Amino acid sequence: MTDITVSGASASASPRASGLYRAVWKWHFFAALFVLPFMAMLSLTGGIYLFDRQIEEVIYEDRLNVTPIGEPASFEAQSALVEAELDGGRIRSFLLPTDETRATVFEVQDADRVRSYVWVNPYGPTVLAMEERDSTLMRMVRKFHGELLLGSTGTKVVELAAHWTVVLLITGVYLWWPRGNRSLARALWPDFSQRGRAFWRDIHRTVGIFAAILITPILISGLPWTDVWGGGLSQVQSLTNQESPSRAFGGPPIRSSAGEGTPIGVEAALAMAATQGVEGPIEVRPPRGADGVYFIRSRQDVPMERVEVHIDQYTGAVLSRVGFEDYPTLAALISGGIAFHEGRLYGTLNLVQNLIAATLGVLLAVSGFVAWWMRRPKGSLGVPQVPERFSVGWGLGVLIVVLAILFPLMGASLILVLLLDWLILRHLGWFEPADRH
Repeated sequence: MTDITVSGASASASPRASGLYRAVWKWHFFAALFVLPFMAMLSLTGGIYLFDRQIEEVIYEDRLNVTPIGEPASFEAQSALVEAELDGGRIRSFLLPTDETRATVFEVQDADRVRSYVWVNPYGPTVLAMEERDSTLMRMVRKFHGELLLGSTGTKVVELAAHWTVVLLITGVYLWWPRGNRSLARALWPDFSQRGRAFWRDIHRTVGIFAAILITPILISGLPWTDVWGGGLSQVQSLTNQESPSRAFGGPPIRSSAGEGTPIGVEAALAMAATQGVEGPIEVRPPRGADGVYFIRSRQDVPMERVEVHIDQYTGAVLSRVGFEDYPTLAALISGGIAFHEGRLYGTLNLVQNLIAATLGVLLAVSGFVAWWMRRPKGSLGVPQVPERFSVGWGLGVLIVVLAILFPLMGASLILVLLLDWLILRHLGWFEPADRH
């Protein structure tokens, strides 16, 4: 929502409202300069990743599917086969086949701590393929979506873009809000009879409001993954005893009751996990060391159906069991939000909803760029013109402060931009306001 005509608003609005409108438009414009490329990228990669399983089914069809011949080998035999392929590494985990036509998928780590996937045909058994995890297509798409393949630095850039996207959507809704001669119906539906800049402006304005409705919850649900905002949230969880009880991603180790004896084996551990409500698809992490335990968890899409257990590798005793009912409120909301972000919380409807949001995100970025390009004066960025003096009002001031606190990276960057604008940019004329709108 970068290019909004203000003549209708100016005709009926007070000087204060007109000045505020143009000021909001200016900051919407500045936010768009930074956000739109990232919005297009995040929407595109996120939309692709929604179908990670379907894409992998096509790419790795010969690795994931097998022909049943006789009885499948035990998981101990399959694990021994995989270990023979490793040079000083270890098996981190493996996913059980969901039926007799599927391969067992191992995740291994070599002596240099590089992780790889190993696909095993249980009938034999035989190794079908082995590939470094970070070289698989969907893993690269996911890493590009979350960190631009730039590690921690890229994560913070993506987080900053997400924060400013929230600002972009809020200011866009303000600019979109029907005023003057523009009715609500007119604001919700573009005039397809228009041509040129007016057409793209209307497309951008209409797409923007629906994008704001659908994209904002996706952005918020993805923030727990971020470094700064997510790190702060983790501290809040720790201080309020709202941490997730799951041990899938860390936590204090759980040990077997004895450091010696005869291990019960994977099949026996799986049978015990089944009594605790662990249902497929199932991930198994074998014991690590003499006092290690079996960590077995269900990999259901819906977090409310997930159960994880730790089982003593010698006695078969259940040392811990965690279900969704054990999650405190905040941890439950975060877990549900992540499933929603991935399009898996409520089945096909969630998938379609997020796909529409991703499509709108791309269209919003493209239409905003085209509308700006057609509006900008030759040789200028076409920054919206703002009166020298206008009143912001306490309401908007409070909103700015609240956003800066809630999104600290955005707040820090806002201060930096204001300082640059005041000290340098206005003197260089890089962002000289447009003479026409």
